[in-house]
Amino acid sequence: MPETLIKICGLTTPETVDAAVEAGATHIGLVHFPDSPRHIAISDAAKLRQRLPRHVKAVLLTVNLDPKATALALQAIEPDVLQLHGSETVEWLKLIKDNSKLEVWKAVGLKDRGTLERAERFKDAAHRVIYDAPSHASAGALPGGNGLTLDWRLLMNYRHAMDWGLAGGLTPDNVADAIRYTGAPLVDASSGLESERGVKDIGRIKAFCQAAREAQPAQV
Repeated sequence: MPETLIKICGLTTPETVDAAVEAGATHIGLVHFPDSPRHIAISDAAKLRQRLPRHVKAVLLTVNLDPKATALALQAIEPDVLQLHGSETVEWLKLIKDNSKLEVWKAVGLKDRGTLERAERFKDAAHRVIYDAPSHASAGALPGGNGLTLDWRLLMNYRHAMDWGLAGGLTPDNVADAIRYTGAPLVDASSGLESERGVKDIGRIKAFCQAAREAQPAQV
């Protein structure tokens, strides 16, 4: 089986980007969403993106960003992946997918088994769905990155119609179990790697990547 892909999201400093690359992350997430404590300006995101070696993909995460602002961000940052984390429509995703070389990912809050079936509507409009914990008002109404863990049982033995990834409350302590229980081809962590809200901890980044790599199905 292929190795699990590892995305470290919400990075804002050169030091944490370099640490994630050195630890074996396959994807680096840059959040451009002002309401997020991990928000980064386009110019700063572009500088961090330039630090990545060719084998590590840059993921730009946006939330309901308008088309003009999206185009400007893509032009400046030149990410490999655009991850849409809001209420973006199937039509908008498909327009981006069909008219660019980008990988397009769509984040979906996994509430119940029916969510998995409803997410299949993105099959022709996105390259990958990222299942996250559903947002709650008590968590600050952010669409993701709240440290909430979804119910992994919903994903067990489900036959996915498209590529997918697992987010939502993943930490160095639980990522191995998450991979083993769900068979996730990609794991995506953010708040679970922080020493305080919005501040990544290099030690936790390294521990997460190590735990994810050691949980590869071929090594179990």
